[in-house]
Amino acid sequence: MAFETVTPNYHKYSPFFKVRSNVMEKNKWVRFGFILAGGVNVIGILIFSKFFTNDFMQTLDPAVCSHVGVFSIVLWGMAYVSVMMHFENAPFIVGVFAIEKFFYAIVWGRWVKEHFGDLCWIYQQDPITGFFYSIYGVNDFVFGVFFTVVFIMCIRKGTQHDAIGKR
Repeated sequence: MAFETVTPNYHKYSPFFKVRSNVMEKNKWVRFGFILAGGVNVIGILIFSKFFTNDFMQTLDPAVCSHVGVFSIVLWGMAYVSVMMHFENAPFIVGVFAIEKFFYAIVWGRWVKEHFGDLCWIYQQDPITGFFYSIYGVNDFVFGVFFTVVFIMCIRKGTQHDAIGKR
């Protein structure tokens, strides 16, 4: 007699099914957040940097927007997407993502503080670059909050019923 693996047929009204469905739904939205963060980094910076040809953007903040800096932003975006299916197994990398996003938000805030009066001139020279320098820190702050929430949820996973991931 061969051993068979039996998959339980949970009734859609059972409490287990509801908990599992909630966890799966949360994971779906969290994974979407990772895809969105990665897409904004990769596609966004490639558009704003005009595929590494926007020298004007580079001259305004060479520390962040050099070719190496832009390539690093692309790499961070790829890293977000690479862990989207298993983020609950690597909560500390999610924490690193949060720190990285807040770091860039702070760098942007300092840049805006020093160059706020130049933004109209920057928009006149190149609206795409002006738009980038107007928003990139806000974007990073929002995703920093997202990664922080995911990090906290992953850390709490073992002690809370509402945590993300498998039990």
